[in-house]
Amino acid sequence: MISRLVERLLKLPAPATRRLTVQRDLRVPMPDGAELLADHWAPRTGGAGLPTAVLRSPYGRRGVFGAIMARPLAERGFQVLVQSTRGGFGSGGAFDPLRQEREDGLATLDWVVQQPWFGDAIVLTGPSYLGYVQWAVADRLPPQVKAMVPHVTESGLTLEFLREDGLSLETPFGWGVQVATQERRFALLRQRRQAKKVRQALSTLPLAQADVVALGHRSDYIQDVLAHPETSPRWAALDHRDRVADVTAGVSSVGGWYDIFLPGQLRDFRTLQDAGRRPRLTVGPWTHAGDLLTGAGVSVRETLEFGLALSRGEEPPERAPVRLFVMGEEAWRDFASWPPEGYAPQRFHLQAGGTLATAAPGESAPDRYRYDPADPTPAAGGVRMAPDAGRVDNGALEARADVLTYTTDVLGEDVEVIGDVSAEIWFRSSLRFADVFVRLCDVDPDGRSVNVCDGLTSLRGADELAVVTVRLWPTAHRFRRGHRIRVQVSSGAFPRYARNPGTGEPHATAVTLRAADQEVHHDPAHASAIVLPVRDFR
Repeated sequence: MISRLVERLLKLPAPATRRLTVQRDLRVPMPDGAELLADHWAPRTGGAGLPTAVLRSPYGRRGVFGAIMARPLAERGFQVLVQSTRGGFGSGGAFDPLRQEREDGLATLDWVVQQPWFGDAIVLTGPSYLGYVQWAVADRLPPQVKAMVPHVTESGLTLEFLREDGLSLETPFGWGVQVATQERRFALLRQRRQAKKVRQALSTLPLAQADVVALGHRSDYIQDVLAHPETSPRWAALDHRDRVADVTAGVSSVGGWYDIFLPGQLRDFRTLQDAGRRPRLTVGPWTHAGDLLTGAGVSVRETLEFGLALSRGEEPPERAPVRLFVMGEEAWRDFASWPPEGYAPQRFHLQAGGTLATAAPGESAPDRYRYDPADPTPAAGGVRMAPDAGRVDNGALEARADVLTYTTDVLGEDVEVIGDVSAEIWFRSSLRFADVFVRLCDVDPDGRSVNVCDGLTSLRGADELAVVTVRLWPTAHRFRRGHRIRVQVSSGAFPRYARNPGTGEPHATAVTLRAADQEVHHDPAHASAIVLPVRDFR
C-alpha cells in the first residue's frame, strides 16, 4: 500500500515487479580497513545483472531513501545499493562531514563491479549530500558508470554558505546539528524541541558558543563553519568543482529555484555544457526540503528515463537539454541552454518616492533606514531549510522600518525574466561594516508581494559612498500584465544570513552589536538599479 501511494505521489510508471529481496548490512571494505554498511535491493527473480543504482547517504539506509528511492527503482529495472557513509548508521570509521567521500566513493564503486550480482552498468543518483558524493568521484569514474543524476546539489556544496562577503549561517549550522543528533534515541520525537534549541543558538553571543547551546557539546564542523571562510585551506578537500568538466558519464541535474545549492548547480551545468558533455537540466519551483516528494519524483523519473536508458546502451527519450518551470506563468518550458538565449540585461532604476522604472533616475535625496542587529531584519521565505521556505507573502516584512521598497507602475504587458539577476546599489552606512540585502518580488493586483529571488553582500568600508554589487539567485519568472515588480533593500535576513554586528569582529567571537544608519542613493550620479535578464516579446 505504501509503495502504491509513493508511486502515485511521484507520478511513476507502472512497476515491472513488486517482489523484491533486500540484503541488509553488507560490509564494504575501505582501503584503510574501515567497513561501510550497505543494503542491496533487487527483484526477487531476474535481478542479477540488472543495472545498479548506487546511493551513498549520511542519513541512514532505510526510511525515506527506501520508500522514495530504493524501492521504486528496484521495482522498475534496477538493482539498488544504498550505503551509509563513513561513521554513521553502523558504518565504521569516524564521520568527518564531506571530507572522506572521494576515497570512500571510489572504493565503493570498485567493490560494486566485483560483486557476483553485478551486471555491466552503474547509475549514481540521489539528492543533496547524496548528489555531492557523485561529484566527489566524477573525474575518476570506472567505465561501468553510465550516468549521474545529481538532485538539489553541487560540486562545492558548503562553500556558497561560507562566502567572506556573506555568511549564510542558518543552513550549515542547522545541518551540523542535524547530523550530530540524528542517531540519538527518539531523535524524530525530539525534533520540535531540537529546533527550538537551534533558534536559541543562532541568537547566542558569541556564536562560538552556539553549538554548545544546541547540542550540549562542541561540533568540529560548526566551529569550522564559523571560523573558516570558503577560501580557507580547511575546505580545500571538500571542493570538487575542478572535477566537473572531466566527467565521463551522462549527467542529468535536477534543481529548484529556491534551493540552497542552485547557483552552484547551474555553474556545474554550464561547465558541462561548455565542455560539450551534452548534460540535461531540470529546475522546478522547489525548495531544498519542503517539496521533497515533487522534486524527488522528477529525480526518480530522470534516473529511470535517462539513467536506465544509458545503462542499457540506449538513447534517453528525446527532450530539450534544459527544462525550466517558469514561475508566474506556472508552466514548464524547454530551452536549448542555460542561460537561455534571447534574454538581455535590462536595468530597473530605484527612484524617489519608492518607485522603480527603466527610465534614468532624477535628482533626489537618498532614502534612509536604521538597522539594529539586536532586532535584525528577519528572513521571510526564500532560500532556506525552514518550514516557511520558498514563495511567501512579504507584507509583514515590507512593513518594517528597516526595509525599503521600490515598485514599478502596473505592468501593461508581461515581463519575462530568465537567467542571472544582480543589483547595483549606491550605499553608505554610519559604520564601516554593513550588509546590503536585495530581494525581487512580484506584486499581484491585490497588493500581495511574493518573493522571487534575493541575495546579500557584506561590506568593509561601508562608511564611504560606493556602488555595491549584489548577486541574487538565478530565476525564471514571468511578471504578468496587471502585476508590479518590486525591489526590497535592507541590511539582513536573519537567521538565513549571520547578522552583521557592525563592529568588524569575527562572527565566531563578536559580542558587541552596534546599530547603523544606512543610506541608499538613487540620483543621476548614483543610479542604483536591479539588472534583470528580460525577454523581448517583439
